[in-house]
Amino acid sequence: MTTEQDLRDRVRAFLADHDPATTPRDQFLDARFDAGLAAVHYPVGHGGLGLPRSLQAAADEELAKAGAPVLDLARNPIGLGMAAPTIIAFGTEEQKQRWLRPLWTAEEIWCQLFSEPGAGSDLAGLATRAVRAGDSEWVVNGQKVWTSLAHRARWGLLLARTDPDVPKHAGLSYFVVDMHAPGVEVHPLRQLTGEAEFNEVFFTDVRIPDADRLGDVGEGWSVARTTLMNERVAIGSARSVPREEGSVIWFAAAAWRRHPERRTHELHQRLLRLWAEAEVARLAAGRLRQQIAAGEPGPEGSAAKLTFARLNQEISEWEVEFAGADGLRYDDWTMRRAGSSDYGRGPGFRYLRTRGNSIEGGTSEILRNIIAERVLGLPPEPRIDTSVAWKELPR
Repeated sequence: MTTEQDLRDRVRAFLADHDPATTPRDQFLDARFDAGLAAVHYPVGHGGLGLPRSLQAAADEELAKAGAPVLDLARNPIGLGMAAPTIIAFGTEEQKQRWLRPLWTAEEIWCQLFSEPGAGSDLAGLATRAVRAGDSEWVVNGQKVWTSLAHRARWGLLLARTDPDVPKHAGLSYFVVDMHAPGVEVHPLRQLTGEAEFNEVFFTDVRIPDADRLGDVGEGWSVARTTLMNERVAIGSARSVPREEGSVIWFAAAAWRRHPERRTHELHQRLLRLWAEAEVARLAAGRLRQQIAAGEPGPEGSAAKLTFARLNQEISEWEVEFAGADGLRYDDWTMRRAGSSDYGRGPGFRYLRTRGNSIEGGTSEILRNIIAERVLGLPPEPRIDTSVAWKELPR
């Protein structure tokens, strides 16, 4: 069994052969992947060592001490946070070999093609169709919406209906689609903040090789659950942590320090409460990440994401109130740096942007149902559509 010390020794040996000061960044990252140090919980031969995810911190510490290039997680959040765990869990050896390396180095950006205009919270009711064209291809027609990074993505995680004659959950299959393929159209969506982070994507006779299917035909819902649970963990463990520069609570505390003239006892008490809650969320997220092995996370990710959404919205409300009239202003749109966080803007922007936190990655209402049924063991809501063929459901 590999111990933490064994892993540290392995990283030091790697660094001795690949000095970060003299090795070009791209070469260093490629060599790190080949050495199994991209992410230690990745499979052996595919960027990892098959070790528990909790040991990653030890590898990261050794790399940081040596001044190794830092992987920009914000460049490919869907690829790293959702695509990689799904490919590891359900991909063939050929699929892992093909996709994991350029995903990890962010040479290829990924997006998630799940939600539709008529299938948001009820994702299993989606209508995008994938129809077989011989033994080696599928033809896809339909529309997806609220797709982050679709305008930059090389690959997309696509959930589509392959059998309308069975109940909705049973008739889905999961594909990886080339976003540059003929018939794929990406249109930006302007949102409340005035920006276009999201897109709608149209598929018109898009051909997907059967070799790009993840999981068995009709097993798409099981594959999608892995993606969704990893998405909630990724969202729920981000941006609300008080010790991370750029988090929402960090901006609130920084504003408090800069403007003593605006302080009141009531605002001070609220800020202390929010800071404490953010710290609890940070510790809980850290514990959750330690519990996640190479397989799929459990419903705890839903609780983390639910907490993240509520907390971010409350913090942004506090920040706007503390800013007074300045909280109603936007800073210049051109001030945003390429690749920077949306949350690194003014309080007015953050207030509007956090409205989406309770919708994206699963609505808070749906997540409460998941927690009630799968964590607390409460009776499920009555459902009359789980045994009816999808084509017979009202739409």
